[in-house]
Amino acid sequence: MTEVRIIGAPSDFGQERRGVDMGPSAIRYAGLIEKLQRLGHHVIDLGNIPVPTPEMQEIQNHKMKYLDEVQTICQSLYETVKNTMAQRQIPVILGGDHSISIGSVAGAAASTQSLGVIWFDAHGDMNTEETTPSGNIHGMPLAASLGFGHQSLVKLGGFSPKLKPDKVVLVGARSIDAREADLIRQSGIKVYSMAEIDQLGMGAVMEEAIHIAGNETDGIHLSLDLDALDPMFVPGVGTPVNGGVTYREGHLAMELIAKSGLLLSVDAVEVNPILDVQNRTGQMAVELLESLFGKMVI
Repeated sequence: MTEVRIIGAPSDFGQERRGVDMGPSAIRYAGLIEKLQRLGHHVIDLGNIPVPTPEMQEIQNHKMKYLDEVQTICQSLYETVKNTMAQRQIPVILGGDHSISIGSVAGAAASTQSLGVIWFDAHGDMNTEETTPSGNIHGMPLAASLGFGHQSLVKLGGFSPKLKPDKVVLVGARSIDAREADLIRQSGIKVYSMAEIDQLGMGAVMEEAIHIAGNETDGIHLSLDLDALDPMFVPGVGTPVNGGVTYREGHLAMELIAKSGLLLSVDAVEVNPILDVQNRTGQMAVELLESLFGKMVI
């Protein structure tokens, strides 16, 4: 029986479309805890980390919007994830926007000697203060985890980098900013775009991704941005991009990670109920997490 701990991170400070702070509630409402329990896991919900009210805050730097708030939230999440993993429990972190992954990755990295990461996302999340076209920190968490960007994010938890580039795989990319692409190439991380998924097939891509992230590491952190999937399956995301991962491809990816036995931690982010239709995106998050934790047809 796997010990699973649910951690809510209801932050929307990393972007400008309100509503993603309700993502943890939407995922919980879709039955996450009960469905993981039916799979035989022991699940405890630790509640939400504290997050301030956005309307009470002011933007100080338009190239790094809400930097102080994001840093504080991620520091709290870092400590919670680190403490959870120290007890050999698997944290399932519910976002919130993708900036929260700065904290979840830091906590997972602090709990391991070497951490592999599969970043399941339509976007690169490899911007910095110098390259960002928007100033939104949800476009920066992978860069910060690799040691690029503003020092208050890069050195969260007191160490940097959190990740080695040869142990990081981005899967599902189809919307990359021009200067961000330069940093991706410079970093040396492995990227599988949708074109490569079409060409090779999701099965082959995930087998390679798991080998890269799992070889000579203590295990894998999965950062699951729901916008990796095509918008027809997940209408409730803030930055949808057409031509994404299909329903079955998404489940196959999760099933293969489950089969590997290498999962250490996961965050599921960018579920925005305000933009959603009958909580379809929250339900998709739960279904994918079920597959990630071992649900099979037979």
